Amino acid sequence: MTTGPTGTPGTPRVLRAMNDRAALDLLLAEGPLSRTRIGKLTGLSKPTASQLLARLETAGLVRATGTTEGRPGPNAQLYAVDPTAAHAAGLDVRPEGIRAAVADITGRVVGESTLRTPGRHATRPVVDLVTEALDGALTAAGLVRADLHRLVIGTPGAFDPNTGRLRYASHLPGWHSPTLLDDLAAALPLPVGYENDVNLAALAEQRLGAARGHDDFVLLWNEDGLGAALVLGGRLHRGWTGGAGEVGFLPVPGTPLMRQVTRVNSGGYQELAGAQVVGRLARSLGITPVPQGPHPEVAAALIRRAAEHLADPEVSRHTGRQGGPYQELLRTYATGLATGLASLVSVLDPELVVLSGTVLAAGGEPLRALVQAELDDLAASRPKLVLGEVTGHPVLRGALESALAATRDEVFDTSRAP
Repeated sequence: MTTGPTGTPGTPRVLRAMNDRAALDLLLAEGPLSRTRIGKLTGLSKPTASQLLARLETAGLVRATGTTEGRPGPNAQLYAVDPTAAHAAGLDVRPEGIRAAVADITGRVVGESTLRTPGRHATRPVVDLVTEALDGALTAAGLVRADLHRLVIGTPGAFDPNTGRLRYASHLPGWHSPTLLDDLAAALPLPVGYENDVNLAALAEQRLGAARGHDDFVLLWNEDGLGAALVLGGRLHRGWTGGAGEVGFLPVPGTPLMRQVTRVNSGGYQELAGAQVVGRLARSLGITPVPQGPHPEVAAALIRRAAEHLADPEVSRHTGRQGGPYQELLRTYATGLATGLASLVSVLDPELVVLSGTVLAAGGEPLRALVQAELDDLAASRPKLVLGEVTGHPVLRGALESALAATRDEVFDTSRAP
């Protein structure tokens, strides 16, 4: 009986490829390693480990990086994954702009760019904006499009797998053309993946942050809108149309029942605990001055200030109570957040809830503790609440992690080699 070009499990070629991948993953995780160390970690003999490294070096996947020092005996040659073996890119698309980054195969970011787009969606095709943002990051990295193996684009909402059209993101003008994915495929000579922005933030936390080692968790996100990512059994749950986790539309107590939610791009939970609520709540409590600007920035500034007041003993001494109106702001907002979370927890029973996005991050531990206490009262199960650990731009980091995972699966598969 014959086999295909990649063989079948148990053949020498497939076993070699499995050992190659195990060694490459170790080098990514552990950094430069000697032949002896790779042999011990993989269980391979020294001759087999030597053959493996020679094979990977010839394939351009690893390179010698120096020698061990400061140890008894002769110095040993160290090997590491060759960072130039492949590159991948990620885009974080928002109404106000597109942030792009390029990473080498090790995950190190080698080029970034930001394209501001307020008002430009109406006059320039989305394809032009995407390629301009991507080319900016490539130029910063000293690369061209042909050097990329894969691109992942993160957007609000989700592209419906049944129609190919963007849903749940009416605030992203220009991205709803029925031919958009075909137009982007024609303009970009590489595989392109598309993913919801909150799902990508969850992927970043699962790979690099607070959700490492957890197979069942919810990530609650609050920036331009409230959203959630649902990871069940270690995998993202996207739903039939890609709309799983669009919790801003969730009807909740404390707000009027909203109808035609996709048309108005809002819902009960968004009106109860979205970023736009924080400024109104601060004014009602007599907090002045309330900063001016976009809702997420205003909300983050107020929530950060409230958290600082709650934790500052000097405030308690001067006001006679801990935090004064800022305490009420944080407690009321925490109750709103916990109200929607209680519905999610009751249905999904996750092990962990990760709080992420600029508004929730601004509240830090004081907000997290208040939401945890409220949720313990409102939900039957009591998952642990934690703050997200991937700082900076978690959506962009998640896009890179997604692109890199697929790229490594392709480039590190030495069973495909002739």
